[in-house]
Amino acid sequence: MKNENGTLPRIGFIGLGVMGEPMAANLLEAGYSLTVFNRSVKAAARLEELGAHVVNTVAKVAESSDVVVTMLPDTPDVEAVYFTDDGLLASSRPGMLLIDTTTASPSIARRIAQTARERGIETLDAPVSGGDVGAKAGTLSIMVGGEEAVFVRALPIFEAMGRNIVYMGPAGAGQVTKACNQIVVALTIEAVGEAFALAEKSGVELDRVRDALLGGFAQSRILDLHGQRALEQRYNPGFRLKLHHKDLGIALSSAAELGVSLPHTAGTREMMNVLLAHGHDNEDHSYLIQYLRNLAQADSVI
Repeated sequence: MKNENGTLPRIGFIGLGVMGEPMAANLLEAGYSLTVFNRSVKAAARLEELGAHVVNTVAKVAESSDVVVTMLPDTPDVEAVYFTDDGLLASSRPGMLLIDTTTASPSIARRIAQTARERGIETLDAPVSGGDVGAKAGTLSIMVGGEEAVFVRALPIFEAMGRNIVYMGPAGAGQVTKACNQIVVALTIEAVGEAFALAEKSGVELDRVRDALLGGFAQSRILDLHGQRALEQRYNPGFRLKLHHKDLGIALSSAAELGVSLPHTAGTREMMNVLLAHGHDNEDHSYLIQYLRNLAQADSVI
């Protein structure tokens, strides 16, 4: 994506968390000028050392940019950044592009698109998958909703942050796809947990179970990576449990609006509710495997 004079667009980035900071760093590495805003000054300072310009308001990001990328924790944060009097929609100029990579509700993506369209601003909802590892490596999977012509123009920006980049359809389609992704990931983690609980209680060595399953039809990236995490009982967060819990809430809310039943998604989120209630908010989401293993033991500990 280039401006009419052939130069690269100036990019703003809002939200420099576990995912946002490396995504922004990859944009800098690709040669884009970057203006950043973040509530944590430490992350902003690290990017400043790499060449980013740091500002202290959302409005100043918009004033300094042609394209703004947001990566925020949840739907209410998107609401605050986009819809307040000094937020992105109020501060952006006609012709600008706003890209939200937050995992948020499809309905807010559609609201942003509608409001932006009325002001001559272009938008894309582009949630990502791949965790902090994919964000650092620039290999994220990016699911994009919005106008296809806008997606095509923005593709070079996405290519600086990800590898598997797919246009999904109109506004909100990216968020719907991410909700589907999170359902599959959560239920696969839960299935691995049940399998490990049964194997362990039966006295079969878990490392051998994992190796055997990886060689057959049950193989998956989750069994490979999170199965190994479970063997080592290493649950430092790559993707926090509380965030996956939030994502399943988005899926269930969307399903309720459409009259769609997601019984196993609801059950898995309820297990996550229990873990959050016992203080496991910041464990990796694969801690669900440990929870199911613990339940299978007579002296189970959540």
